[in-house]
Amino acid sequence: MPRYWQDIQPGEQFTTALASLSKQDILEFAAEFDPQPYHLDSEAAEASIFGGLCASGWQVSAIMMRLLTDALHQQEIPVIGMSSVPKMRWKKPVFAGDTLSAEITVKGREATARQPGAGSLDLDVRVFNQAQEPVIELATRLMIALGANANVA
Repeated sequence: MPRYWQDIQPGEQFTTALASLSKQDILEFAAEFDPQPYHLDSEAAEASIFGGLCASGWQVSAIMMRLLTDALHQQEIPVIGMSSVPKMRWKKPVFAGDTLSAEITVKGREATARQPGAGSLDLDVRVFNQAQEPVIELATRLMIALGANANVA
C-alpha cells in the first residue's frame, strides 16, 4: 500500500540494503566520468592524500542515490522528483571491497503550492562503510505525491 506525503512523519528512519564496490567498478567509473590519477592508477593513488585507489565521490553519490531510491520504493513512497540537495559532504574515501549502506531520516515536510498534488520531504542521508564510518552526509528535498485524503491547508 503506498505511503503518501501525509503518511510520512518527521523523525521516521529507513535503512537501506548494502552495496559493494570492486576495483573494476572504481576503474570503469573513473575512466568514463572522473579520470583522476587516484581513481585510475594504484601507484599514483598510494602517493595521493587518499593513500590508495579510491572511488570517485560522484560514484559513491550515485550508489547512494540507488540505495535511497530502492529504500523509498521498498517503503512504497511515490517520489515525484528531487528538488534540491542543499548540503553534501564527502567524509571519507571509499576503497575497493568497501560495503556501503545508508540511513535516511525524515527531518521535515511541508505542503507546496509550486507542485500541485505533491508535498516536500526534507531528508538527511548518511552513508556508512562496513566499519560504520560515515563516507557521505547530505540533506535533500524530495517531492512526494499527495494521497486522495491529503489535508495541506
